[in-house]
Amino acid sequence: MSGIVQNNILRSSGTVAVSAAGLNWVDTIITGSTATVEAGNGYWVNTTSNTCTITLPSSAEKGDQIVIIDYARTWGTNKIIIDSNGLNYQGNPDTFTVEYTTDGQSVNIVYSDATKGWIPLEDDVVAEAPVAPPTQRAIFAFGGIDGGVINASNLVNSSGVIGSDVTGVGTARNQLAAAGYGGDKAIFAFGKNSSATRVSMTNLVSNSGVVASDTTGTSTANQSMGAATYGVDKAIFAFGYTGSNTNTRNLVNSSGVMSAAVSGAGSARHDLAATGYGTPANGTAIFAYGYTTGSVSVSNLCNNLGVIASDVSGVGTARQTLVAARYGADKALFAFGSGPVNTRNLVSNLGVVAADASGAGTARFYMGAAMYGGDKAVIAFGTTGSNFLSLKNLVNNSGVVAADVTGVGTERIQTAASGYGYSA
Repeated sequence: MSGIVQNNILRSSGTVAVSAAGLNWVDTIITGSTATVEAGNGYWVNTTSNTCTITLPSSAEKGDQIVIIDYARTWGTNKIIIDSNGLNYQGNPDTFTVEYTTDGQSVNIVYSDATKGWIPLEDDVVAEAPVAPPTQRAIFAFGGIDGGVINASNLVNSSGVIGSDVTGVGTARNQLAAAGYGGDKAIFAFGKNSSATRVSMTNLVSNSGVVASDTTGTSTANQSMGAATYGVDKAIFAFGYTGSNTNTRNLVNSSGVMSAAVSGAGSARHDLAATGYGTPANGTAIFAYGYTTGSVSVSNLCNNLGVIASDVSGVGTARQTLVAARYGADKALFAFGSGPVNTRNLVSNLGVVAADASGAGTARFYMGAAMYGGDKAVIAFGTTGSNFLSLKNLVNNSGVVAADVTGVGTERIQTAASGYGYSA
């Protein structure tokens, strides 16, 4: 016989406590909606897909210990419920509700006696969750040109230089939207094709900037919506025009799969803009401006679960066909738009939209915009109303828009853009 002999404790019942020198960690990660646990064990609980009810042993002795850990940092979305199975929990009978609802939490409970029952030795939260680095590069793709639509793309390097046209794949179209998902990838969705027909399709972009072929959508064909990253690694497409103004939303998971449309909030409208704001770890987004029966100045905040709040009365010039992007560590801006105008409205890290600020560059509308270089933004293409443009404006990490730089690919309008890629 060989192996390591651990110190074990003989309990009052005459049985031997399990591994007093250390817990036995159960190999299988709990993912179901229910699970029964045993004393002396540690468990990882993954609630990515559902709430989980944890049933404790029906009998226990002093010193029995169980540890439960939030495996995927999702207890804030889908909680765990502790069923103490007839025993007390912190002195309360099991008729009381015991829930843990904080991302990154761990629960270390020890049984005391029949009076107090199970008592948390620790129920800490890992305060600093790992945060993905910001995207360094960006991509503009699709759009309308003089006489039709295209499916070409233009990559933007980490210095804000826009490359020449790359022959595209997927259905050529305009009036679509794009957002980041999965941390370092992007998704383009919806729009109008060469027959001016609204479509429901997506094109995923790899972390190398390669645009994939069409994936048939699961939603009503839509156009002129807003899109943004939310919840760190997911995307949301919302509002738009499906034959009439809509305020529905489509959520995109961290694998780039889009859900069917769900009920929205706020004024149904199209030709608005959207972007993330706040620290990336907060996973919040904002939709603002747009067209109902005229241009409007309202905003709607989106939380890290993809839920859009009701209208907030806006500030600044009511307008449509504008752009939005993140800049700095935690802020955003809305810029340009119908008129045309070249004003900008900065967004604080709390989602508060500021009054108009003086712009720079050619006043125009129907552009695309995205973050690049980790903390800056690039705005490109568009029209003054009389001609299509091939120019860009860089935005520094203080939200200042620079003067025009010309010649950045085929002149076009109604394009979409997103950040992608962690590496420069």
